[in-house]
Amino acid sequence: MASVLSKKEKHTLSELKTLGLQLLSSRAHINNLPLLLTFVSPTSPPHYVLEALLSLQSFFVTVLPSLPSSSKPAAADDPLDDAELIYQTWLRSKFDEFVKSLIDVAVSSDCDDTLKEIVLDAIMEFVKVGNKGKFHSAVYHKFLQTIAHSTTPVNTLIALLVKKYFYHLDVRYFTYISIEKLAKNFEAEYMSGDGNVRVNDDDGGHSSEGVELIHIVHSIISSIPPLENSNQISDYTMWVESGDDKVICDNQEVKQLKMGKNDKEVLSASKIVKRMKVKFTRAWISFLRLPLPIDVYKEVLVILDQEVIPYLSNPIILCDFLTKSYDIGGVVSVMALSSLYLLMTKYGLEYPNFYEKLYALLVPSIFMAKHRAKFFQLLDSCLKSPLLPAYLAAAFAKKLSRLSLVVPPSGALVIIALIHNLLRRHPSINCLVHRENINESKKDESTDEEVARGTDASGVDADAPNRKPGIDHFNYEETDPIKSSALRSSLWEIDSLRHHYCPPVSRLVLSLENDLTVRSKTTEIDVKDFVAGSYATILGQELKKKMKRVPLAFYQAIPTTLFSESDFTGWSFDHKHSENNIDDSDHLSAKRQRIESS
Repeated sequence: MASVLSKKEKHTLSELKTLGLQLLSSRAHINNLPLLLTFVSPTSPPHYVLEALLSLQSFFVTVLPSLPSSSKPAAADDPLDDAELIYQTWLRSKFDEFVKSLIDVAVSSDCDDTLKEIVLDAIMEFVKVGNKGKFHSAVYHKFLQTIAHSTTPVNTLIALLVKKYFYHLDVRYFTYISIEKLAKNFEAEYMSGDGNVRVNDDDGGHSSEGVELIHIVHSIISSIPPLENSNQISDYTMWVESGDDKVICDNQEVKQLKMGKNDKEVLSASKIVKRMKVKFTRAWISFLRLPLPIDVYKEVLVILDQEVIPYLSNPIILCDFLTKSYDIGGVVSVMALSSLYLLMTKYGLEYPNFYEKLYALLVPSIFMAKHRAKFFQLLDSCLKSPLLPAYLAAAFAKKLSRLSLVVPPSGALVIIALIHNLLRRHPSINCLVHRENINESKKDESTDEEVARGTDASGVDADAPNRKPGIDHFNYEETDPIKSSALRSSLWEIDSLRHHYCPPVSRLVLSLENDLTVRSKTTEIDVKDFVAGSYATILGQELKKKMKRVPLAFYQAIPTTLFSESDFTGWSFDHKHSENNIDDSDHLSAKRQRIESS
């Protein structure tokens, strides 16, 4: 190592440039190649790295087409003579060494952003020309693998890769292939008991190495733009073949891309799109099988419904992942709800316990959750079906009304809007709106289990006349909606909101006084208008309103003094006033009277 450093110190920048020019001019100066390679190192000064890089890049771009595919010795029947074969094999080994040095410089923390961009461009140039006109997937995979296992921050490098190269169709294609390999290798090495480090321990802990790798892979895969429309691929350029100017179109059948290991394997534009979807699916499924840290887990759940599921070859394949996430409870269930609902409504997923799990999510903390806006919109959509049983609609309405007593005013506004829509969509639960006597209808005394089974409940609860009125039979602690006895209760909590201290809440409650059974005269409330509310938004809306001038106090008789004598025992007040000043003698006499009385 010391000898290498001494060689570097002996050469100035101008001498380094001369070495590069000699290398490019004649094969006689080929010994300059190993010397220049020593300067492509994270420990070298940036201007030395740049000068050596430019010379070596220019040299290898010209000789790569004639080099063997690997540094291993060629077959015996190779037409080249032994000396030429040895020379080209040696050059190939130096090229591999050069690429490795470039990758080390790119992921180094000592490399500045400008040099990182130049090194990245050099690596991607070799990806384009280093495999005889085909995409050099080996170099590209090695590059991504080094990024994923890097112990230094690589956010800048990933951002450059996204900005400059991820809009190329073939770069995306091979990125998905590399991510699938990285995920499978990671799972095989670290998830098994034979690995040196276990990522997911019994206590839920994660190794720092495993967590960092998962974060980097997630950063890469979530930054790849999906293939939006397979019928409009004319906007997608290719990195290999003709460079950035080439565009693959449906009507350009003669323009094809060689992306396979076999030279005879040719992919047309339509095949590229189909295979892209398959590679996209495999990459994401392989990634989701990893033990994701909780922060990555939540970020994945946020984007699944819009950025992943629509582009999967078979979205139902995510049903196990989403149902397990939905069963976890808490904020994870809230975030998984959107994707699970999408699979149920658009892709035919059957999930029998969906509404029971949704009912269990209705707790006071949900009104303070970060993703509550999306949750309440989905909740409103889930309760929109007219086929929803009466006991289930009543259970949700009653649970929400009970929560309205303990949530902030912004949450109460959302609850009123949800209950308004429930009463309008499901006329069968309008019996909850006004029920003064619990015994007024034996039909309403039937248990929710009987209603769910559709049996006649006329003979149920024979001892109902002996019960005391005013008892709420709704069981708030019950997690099963069918056992909550919601149909035997009433929405008395909503009536109490008429006197709520927050004016917007008391005003919105008045909307429930309309006859919501007449659908032609009423409309649903858009929950979207209330889901993002808070104390700040409510206060801001109230401050914007123009208030009429009103009296601040009411008196039966206009007072003539500030204080009355009854308020101060032992004191007397003289009500005689001069035009401008109060007589000082009056004050003195009042003080004297106070002293004498004491």
